[in-house]
Amino acid sequence: MIKFLQSVNPYNKLWKLFLVNIVISLFAMVLFTDGLSSSLANMLKYFVWSFCICFSQWVGHVYINNKLNKYLSWQHQTIKRALVSFFAIIGYAVFAYVIVQLLMTTIFLGHFPNNLISWLLNTGIIPTIFIAFGVTLLFTAIGFLNAWKRTLIESEKFKTEMLAYKYETLQNQINPHFIFNSFNVLSDLVYEDQKKAVNFIKQMSQLFRYVLDSRDKELVPISEELKFVESFAFLLQTRFEDKLTIAIDVNVEYDEMMVPMALQLLLENCVKHNEVSSQNPLSVKIIRKENYIEVSNNLQLKSIGLDSKKTGLANITQQYAFFTDKEVIVEQTESHFSVKVPILKISES
Repeated sequence: MIKFLQSVNPYNKLWKLFLVNIVISLFAMVLFTDGLSSSLANMLKYFVWSFCICFSQWVGHVYINNKLNKYLSWQHQTIKRALVSFFAIIGYAVFAYVIVQLLMTTIFLGHFPNNLISWLLNTGIIPTIFIAFGVTLLFTAIGFLNAWKRTLIESEKFKTEMLAYKYETLQNQINPHFIFNSFNVLSDLVYEDQKKAVNFIKQMSQLFRYVLDSRDKELVPISEELKFVESFAFLLQTRFEDKLTIAIDVNVEYDEMMVPMALQLLLENCVKHNEVSSQNPLSVKIIRKENYIEVSNNLQLKSIGLDSKKTGLANITQQYAFFTDKEVIVEQTESHFSVKVPILKISES
């Protein structure tokens, strides 16, 4: 019982909950009865009667509101939440009022009313409905205000996370190691295969152009992301040759979206954290599985070198959490590692 009262108590102490209801009960007693002009016994009777009504209404209204907060979001189900709240609170208010009135009438007056409807109309059920309506409006206003505040906070949090994610992704693209390795490969190609060198430069140009174009976008069409990943895959395969195989087989619709540079970061992680050699070639697959795109590779982790903090994967997960309830799925077995990112629709985002 104590835990239940604490769950419907907006104050830090239970005695404050009872004190507030006592004050409201005294006010209601003065407003709706002539108890103060009667004997002390009548005053006590009317006070208990008024307190039972006030307390049952308070507890019920707050309990209903708290329960609805768990199942219906003001942010995402505004109209449904407002309607359910309206009917639930008013329905409870009438039911609780009738039960308390019947109990108090039976206990203090010693009889059960003959004409129930007429009796209810004369005992204040109409004001109770109006009060319940006012409470519903109050909860609705508070709900809208809290939802608005949460939206602002989440929006700012998302912007911060997005900046951190894009900064890290940009770092992965233009860090000295990447540039050094790319120009090393290019310098060899210039002497060995000029046609391939020209194609290599073209792919590098497309890669950096995409990075710059997508840095201010929250979502991009998957078709654009795939073209970008193909350019990145070309650079990697040119560098590692037959030591690395990258297979991309993804069919998408025009309105299917994803977080920019997510696939590139996952592909980069495959190469970064696994051995890529003639003895242990690395095989990476990017495929579609229902409403997910999966990036998988054979697992052959480097025994020395990088200490992975998985910040890149954590950032991707945070970005997707802002747009969808679908989770980024990470699976690892003894031989394979895979990450599935949800496919987003324009209407969902």
